[in-house]
Amino acid sequence: MIKITFPLLLTALLSFNLSAHGNQPHTTAIMQGTDTAAAKTVLSFHQALKSGDKQQARALLADDVTIYEGGSVERSADEYQQHHMGADMAYLANMQVTTLEHQVSINGDTAVSIARSHTKGTYKGKERDHQSMETIVLQLQGGQWKIKHIHWS
Repeated sequence: MIKITFPLLLTALLSFNLSAHGNQPHTTAIMQGTDTAAAKTVLSFHQALKSGDKQQARALLADDVTIYEGGSVERSADEYQQHHMGADMAYLANMQVTTLEHQVSINGDTAVSIARSHTKGTYKGKERDHQSMETIVLQLQGGQWKIKHIHWS
């Protein structure tokens, strides 16, 4: 289990700059920390999913990763690879994803990546057009950033 200090989590959440504006869309695009090695790991993971590269996607995950999506949980990289990864790859192969915001904060051996994106395309004959939120927690393991937790909504 990784340790995330309250100040790191609070900094990540507050730096996301969400505010209450009624029904008005939040239009400020915030891109911070996207040139870091941790951010590059997140981007490589996204690219691996989009291109269908299961081996690369799996290599970027910690063995004990926890993934929350759509009310479900997968508790290891092997479980994700055997179950939901293929469906995620098939979906993303048909989608155009535009990153609207992406921020990565690093504190020691822990990094938090938070992002908002717009996804559009056709999957299984149905038009899709929605915004998504993503939180990824990474941990430095053996000199490489590994994804320890993903929460997609």
